[in-house]
Amino acid sequence: MTQEIIGSEPLLSEIKVIFEKELSILIENLESISKENLDNLLLQQKICEKHVNTRPGAMALNQSKIEMFNDYNNRYLKKIEEKFTTF
Repeated sequence: MTQEIIGSEPLLSEIKVIFEKELSILIENLESISKENLDNLLLQQKICEKHVNTRPGAMALNQSKIEMFNDYNNRYLKKIEEKFTTF
């Protein structure tokens, strides 16, 4: 997914549709994930976020796409953290 954020395609409106679908699927998949895998997933998401935000030349990238990615990633991180309370 980060490739689509970093690249020039697709358009912002198309990315929003992709993010909505992806977030829905990811949240649904959280229901069947183990605590170990949840820990790993949380770490991976934070690494991904850092990669998008600190990548060389990130300031020259489409900031709207990066902001949208961060918004959806933060929503997902929140759901992951909420899942920890059910263990």
